[in-house]
Amino acid sequence: MKIVFYVELVGKSFLIFLSKVGIFSRFIWNILSQAIKGPFYTKIFLNQLVQIGFLSLPVVGLTAVFTGAALALQIYSGGMRFNAESVVPSIVAIGICKELGPVLCGLIMAGRVASSISAEIGTMKVTEQIDALYTLNANPYNFLVIPRVCACIFSLPLLTLISDILGVFGGFIVGISTLEFNPTNYLLNTVKFLELADIVSGLIKAVFFGLIIGVLGTFNGLNTTVGARGVGISTISAVVWSSISVLAANYILTEALFNK
Repeated sequence: MKIVFYVELVGKSFLIFLSKVGIFSRFIWNILSQAIKGPFYTKIFLNQLVQIGFLSLPVVGLTAVFTGAALALQIYSGGMRFNAESVVPSIVAIGICKELGPVLCGLIMAGRVASSISAEIGTMKVTEQIDALYTLNANPYNFLVIPRVCACIFSLPLLTLISDILGVFGGFIVGISTLEFNPTNYLLNTVKFLELADIVSGLIKAVFFGLIIGVLGTFNGLNTTVGARGVGISTISAVVWSSISVLAANYILTEALFNK
C-alpha cells in the first residue's frame, strides 16, 4: 500500500509539473505572438521604464557603493597574506563589472520589481480589471505584459552600468582614504587591467536577468488565484523564482562566457 501511495504521489507531482510547464509555455507563446501582432503601447513602456529603472536607482546605487567599499577591504585583507595588496584596484573593478554588479542588480530588481509587477497585475486579476480589458478589446499581453518585460530588459543593463561605476567608485574611496592608496596609481591599475570584455559580459548578463524578472513577474501576476491571499502567494512566488532563476542564469552565462 505504501508503494502505491508513493507512486500516486510521484505521478500527481509529475502531472502538476507538466501542467505548469504547459501553462508557462503558452504564456511565452502569447507574448511572442502578441509582440509580433502589436500594437505596442509606447506611453505605457516609457512609464514603466521610469517606474522600474529610474526609481530603482537609489537602492541600486547605495548597494553598489557599499559593496565596492566592502570588497576593497576584504581583498586588501586577503592580499596582505600574500604581499599582494596592489591587486585591490584591479580585482575590485573586475569583480564588480563581471559578477557583483549584474548579480546584485538582478537580485535587487527581483525583490523590488518582480514583486511590484506581480502584485499590480495580480490585483487587477482578482478585481476583474483584466476581464474588462478584453471587453474593451485591449489584449492584456500588449497592454500589461510586453511593456513591462521590455522595460525590464532595457532597465537592467543601464542600472548595471551605473552599478559598475558606483561600485568601483566605492572601492576607490575606501582605497585612498582607509587603505592609503595613491589616487593616481589606484586609477591607473583599474584602467590597466579592466578590459572592455569584462564590462560587456556583465551587461549581457543584465539583459537576460531583465528578461527573466519581467517574464516571471508578469507570469505570476496573470496566474494569481482569487482573493488577497492569492495576490500574496503570487508575489512571493515571483520574488523567489526570479531570484533563483537569476542565480542559475548567472552560472550558465558565466560558463558560456568563461572562455570568450
